[in-house]
Amino acid sequence: MGIRSYRPYTPGTRQRTVSDFDEITRSEPEKSLTISVHRAKGRNNRGVITTRHRGGGHKRLYRIIDFRRDKRSIPARVVSIEYDPNRNARITLLHYRDGEKRYILHPLGLKVGTLVVAGPDSPIEIGNALPLSNIPLGTGVHNVELVPGKGGQIVRAAGAIAQVVAKEGAYVTLKLPSGEVRLIRRECYATIGQVGNTEARNISLGKAGRKRHLGRRPEVRGSVMNPVDHPHGGGEGRAPIGRSGPVTPWGKPALGYKTRKKRKLSDALIVRRRRKSSKRGRGGRES
Repeated sequence: MGIRSYRPYTPGTRQRTVSDFDEITRSEPEKSLTISVHRAKGRNNRGVITTRHRGGGHKRLYRIIDFRRDKRSIPARVVSIEYDPNRNARITLLHYRDGEKRYILHPLGLKVGTLVVAGPDSPIEIGNALPLSNIPLGTGVHNVELVPGKGGQIVRAAGAIAQVVAKEGAYVTLKLPSGEVRLIRRECYATIGQVGNTEARNISLGKAGRKRHLGRRPEVRGSVMNPVDHPHGGGEGRAPIGRSGPVTPWGKPALGYKTRKKRKLSDALIVRRRRKSSKRGRGGRES
């Protein structure tokens, strides 16, 4: 699990870095756990673009991931570690003792041949899933449920890890990767360990073509558009945006504007807000 760079033979290889895929043990997915999924490419049910800069990209098969870990108290053996084109984390193929096969997110340090198990009495070992109430304080976890039985919804990206910091009454306090401290029901399941492929955030695509392979179309600065297309557009030559601060194509502030609902029910469960990201100045990227 490292990063490979290239000699600058071409402009595309000058900044290009790729994962070395050392941890991958199998190249073809388990056929019974793959399905074909329609990719919306930023369109809604009427075909109208609702999310810009989506489309194209390499064809993918979706791997069915077991986020619930609801096969309780049945040991499973790690058979392979595989690449998943639908996420930046790796996935692990499990063979259960009763013959069933399932994919889970690959935790850092989990080796082929290891036995993992899910259930309230499982040992505190990497890859095992337990209710938060049974996990010791200070333990790192990932794939955390927000609603008991619904399956893990947070802490699923490559390198992500949350920490159990307190237990009181019906809730367990978790410190999330964003810095947010949040209360979660004690019955919710989480998987021990950190999500693997921790170097994913350090990958440099190096050229626009790799972004297109991922299904991302080009973005264009608003200041080079016409006034009919963007509030930053228009003017003679290289003109300023003509506003006190940058805005989105629909006129909303682009930097620091809070879009979270003011009276969201889960606000009562947030003990401390996430770390504020540093605001970009006038030289920052425009929407």
